[in-house]
Amino acid sequence: MEAVVLAAGFGRGLEPITHTRPKPLIPVLDRTLLEYHLDNLSEVGSVRRVVIVANYMIEKIREKLESVESRYSFDIEVVDQGRPLGSGHALLRGLERVSGSEVLVLYVDSAYSVGDLREIAGSPHPYTVAACRVGDPRDYGVLVAKSTGELEDIIEKPSQPASNLVNAGIYKLATGVATYLEKIELSPRGEYELTDALRLLVRSGFTVRIRELTYWRDLGRSWRYLDFCKELLYEKVRSSTILGTIEEGVKIRGPIYVGEGSEILSGTYIEGPAYIGRGVRVGPNAYVRPGSIILDNARIGFSVEVKESVVMEGAHASHLSYIGDSVVCEHSNLGAGTITANLRLDNGEIKVRVKNVRVYTGRRKLGALIGGYVRTGVNVSINPGLKVGAYSRVLPGLTLYEDVPPCSVVKSDGTVYSLPRSECPIDRDLWL
Repeated sequence: MEAVVLAAGFGRGLEPITHTRPKPLIPVLDRTLLEYHLDNLSEVGSVRRVVIVANYMIEKIREKLESVESRYSFDIEVVDQGRPLGSGHALLRGLERVSGSEVLVLYVDSAYSVGDLREIAGSPHPYTVAACRVGDPRDYGVLVAKSTGELEDIIEKPSQPASNLVNAGIYKLATGVATYLEKIELSPRGEYELTDALRLLVRSGFTVRIRELTYWRDLGRSWRYLDFCKELLYEKVRSSTILGTIEEGVKIRGPIYVGEGSEILSGTYIEGPAYIGRGVRVGPNAYVRPGSIILDNARIGFSVEVKESVVMEGAHASHLSYIGDSVVCEHSNLGAGTITANLRLDNGEIKVRVKNVRVYTGRRKLGALIGGYVRTGVNVSINPGLKVGAYSRVLPGLTLYEDVPPCSVVKSDGTVYSLPRSECPIDRDLWL
């Protein structure tokens, strides 16, 4: 068995995390999302080769693979999709590097169980599509099934779904699917869609079996990513592992993981499960609540409270801040008194702007989504569900009511201007 991981695209639903890293390299506890997939494929047992189709920040992906590929028994190759023209185009590029008759196909921004993956890989049917039942299927491709359990049709993002059974983005396909990928036309979104090729297969008389998964998570939105990280934390940190140092006067309740070189200073109160990576400094007098993930070399200082959040590598919140239900990306610095509000005054459902459309998150509590290398001044408050783009600056004393684009400065009167290109290492125009 060979596998193709579809890992291209800019990851706009994961902004601002993806301003500074591609989707495959977002952290999920102690590894990247790409390593999560490679680890799972390794456990399947029958995979001998993995092709990763990427484009955005592809050199970072290649660099990461160079550091981890020796852990795996199968060959790994990265293929450049070039211009991202959709999942069908990406798979066609991946199939060019596949030599066998069958291939296992995965979307990088999904999560699943190894057991389900193993069953799909071992399916006797040449064409199998994975499915999952969700509460609101309107954001997905809805599968229309025959009474025999075979695929009849796929309807993309219907306003009135016929069922709650959706496409989970895992397939076992005969490599002959390339013939149908070459026949599909551009969709209304301007992309070549893999699902259109499946429709052609069905209409041509092929049988496409539907395999319903026992576990599946869509990671294509930042708040779903936050939920998944919390799930992994509760699954993996069930007893305490302390590899760093804990000063006297620290109170710990519940299981925690503390990595090598980390220090937990006196007066700090930690409720597990919580994950603290390597080289982290927490305290004195900090409060880390259940569901918190603090990655390598971060700093959580005096009177800082962290609750059900992901604080990424090298991020600093050194004084008197609250980080609740939030993502703080790498090397950001939150000035003293920075507050991420995570609850609306009316207790209503929080919306987040995705691709210039405000969408419901299904969450009553959601804080800020702060990109990499952001700096906030003292006493900055960020309202629930707002995004602060990478490399942006927020001047002291401000309350944010709207998203901040990447590489921007929010002045004291609330006006926003762009940083000079010399101070913006990313393509700001790509995200506007």
